[in-house]
Amino acid sequence: MNEQNNLSDAALVAQFRFALIAPVIQDLFPDATKTAYYKRVTENPLKLPDGTTKEYDYKTVEKWVSQYRLGGIDALMPRERSDKGTSRALPDTAIEEIYRLKEAFPRLNATQIHQKLIADSFIPATVSVDAVQRFIKHNDLKSARNPNVRDRKAFEEDMFGKMWQADTCYLPHITEDGQCRRVYCVMIIDDHSRLLVGGELFYNDNAANFQKVLKDAIATYGIPDKLYVDNGGPYCNEQLSLICGSVGTVLLHTRVRDGASKAKVERHFRTLKERWLYTLDVASISSLAEFNSLLKDYMRSYNTTFHSGIDCTPFSRYQDTKSHSRTPQSREWLEECFLNRITRKVNKDSTVSINKMSFDVPMQFISMKVDIRYQPSDMDTAFILYEGMHFPLLRTDKNANCHTKRNNAPTIDYSKLGGKSDV
Repeated sequence: MNEQNNLSDAALVAQFRFALIAPVIQDLFPDATKTAYYKRVTENPLKLPDGTTKEYDYKTVEKWVSQYRLGGIDALMPRERSDKGTSRALPDTAIEEIYRLKEAFPRLNATQIHQKLIADSFIPATVSVDAVQRFIKHNDLKSARNPNVRDRKAFEEDMFGKMWQADTCYLPHITEDGQCRRVYCVMIIDDHSRLLVGGELFYNDNAANFQKVLKDAIATYGIPDKLYVDNGGPYCNEQLSLICGSVGTVLLHTRVRDGASKAKVERHFRTLKERWLYTLDVASISSLAEFNSLLKDYMRSYNTTFHSGIDCTPFSRYQDTKSHSRTPQSREWLEECFLNRITRKVNKDSTVSINKMSFDVPMQFISMKVDIRYQPSDMDTAFILYEGMHFPLLRTDKNANCHTKRNNAPTIDYSKLGGKSDV
């Protein structure tokens, strides 16, 4: 329909142009010369078929005569510019700057961009704002979303355990022991089966809590090939990279501020709220343990409920390809893989500091750099790993150290301190 309308409009323009040049084509013009005729008919603005008026130079009418003689009426039809979408008023450097500005600041309008181009000397002040507006419109840059649209494709792994997606969701506050606190839900979902392989509620959104959920998930369902997470603090840190390297999982991160890449876990949080959270009387929940018990019931129900996206239950789809995931060597091996690792130099007083806590170490490590392993949730198990052996760390008790006998404590010979003896 649009093409038909365009053709009709072009034909009307061609007829208008032919009507002007017909006296010359037919050699019926009353003026002394052709040029005199061209000048006479273009003295005043001409009314176009669409009702608008426009001024023409006499040479334009002369050109129409030549075009008609070469190509007939078709040659008088207006042609779509071959450079449509570009601007003859804007230099290439200004066009590049417009694209850059729209990508960096999508909400800038044409007037603001026009002012910026003039201020930065990309265009002279004589270039109108209309030129910028037309360029933005013709190149589909008007929408604030267009510059940042990501090329997305629906994807799905073909076996259980090939990729897990993980994220954190904010849940309502609950009151426990008279204290009102925010609750965070950490969830891990398998990309292929949509099985919820891990999930737990916490009062803090930190790396240690996610590592706990991940360790429990691996202990239950095996080691995933890939782990897909965002760039938040709990998911983008050195310790998680080391843990994934230890168990043999590839750690993948989304682009910054592109949480939608983890569509499956993001979509599940909506399901969690609609099917479970909104049906609860959160005000009656009196402890995090109670809240977690309710979450476990929901997870079991979800895993055994028909999922329209996969045309079966997550658990049944997991059963079909569960043999793909690798089993941890042992519980002890898995525990060691999830130990956090840091290097510290032992102080002269046989102490090291971990997370602002002081620990006593065996004195043979004084002034040495030592490798320390620990579980953030259980610092009492922290130890130094040296030549394959474990050397436990003890929390520093300065009061108790006051009464501890030092093996190398110097003896004092008072006879050498001077003065007279009473004997």
